[in-house]
Amino acid sequence: MSNATPWIDPELVAMGEAMKQRGLASLSPATSPLPECRAMLDRIGVFLNEQSLPLARERNLSITGPHGMIPCRLYLPDGIKQPPVMVYAHGGSFALGTLNAWDTMLRELVRQSGVAIVSVAYRLAPEHRFPIGFDEVFATIRYVAVEGASLGLDPKCMAAGGDSAGANLALSAALALRDTGRSPLSFLLLVYGVYAATGNTDSWERFGTGTYGLSSAQLRWVWEHYLASPADANDWRVAPLSASMHDLPRVHSLVGTLDPLRDDSSALACRLAEAGVANELKLYEGLTHGFIRYGQFIGTARRAVSDCAAVLAKALMQGR
Repeated sequence: MSNATPWIDPELVAMGEAMKQRGLASLSPATSPLPECRAMLDRIGVFLNEQSLPLARERNLSITGPHGMIPCRLYLPDGIKQPPVMVYAHGGSFALGTLNAWDTMLRELVRQSGVAIVSVAYRLAPEHRFPIGFDEVFATIRYVAVEGASLGLDPKCMAAGGDSAGANLALSAALALRDTGRSPLSFLLLVYGVYAATGNTDSWERFGTGTYGLSSAQLRWVWEHYLASPADANDWRVAPLSASMHDLPRVHSLVGTLDPLRDDSSALACRLAEAGVANELKLYEGLTHGFIRYGQFIGTARRAVSDCAAVLAKALMQGR
């Protein structure tokens, strides 16, 4: 492991300064009250959405789930009849995040790919602990697979995706759907996901101090407040790296080089390759956890969204 100071994208640094001038700074629930963390994330979402133009067709949905109604948001591309669809789970340590806070990135992904997106507002921990978030993402995918045509979608061309905790939920749901023998998914888009409950990797040791966003203390907080019991850490729906990866659909994953979760993505890529699953992992230099939503400020983040849109379109649009 190198001790050299890593290169940080100067646009990321400039964005941090711009946020400070607005009184914005990401808070960790390990060191700040959870309501304050949620309120700050909402304020940051408003900041990131300032220049975002809504799509001509987007609307809120309410889907029946195993724990009550699940709020979702449907984003539809212009000029495409019955587009393919991706069900997307936002990040936020299983405890933070709203539909609004991911608007900008998801709208741009829809515009560039021609693929519709159903964004899931799964119930958050610690009020709703594992497996509730997993259950709701799983239920939303199954609902869209069955009822997608009534929403103007083509459920025969379907993906799942997410970032951070949401990538964990998307991958775990895909594994569960595979095990039913009738998975509707043909592609997974996984953005800097957390796939193990340990945090004992080289990337956590190097980048988990809090200097680069996430901290080891926050990771401990996540598992203490997401899991219903310590034994859940061994459940593959919590730690999908412990599951067999056979017969999953093609996977595209990405992570910043300064992300403590970088080694989770690398380990997943190795496990997928060993299982014969087509996959690619893209690293984005000088970027930290959470960068996919920062396209308004960071050119590499914009490129990452464009890269995701291209692979999503290739996976779901070709041959229609």
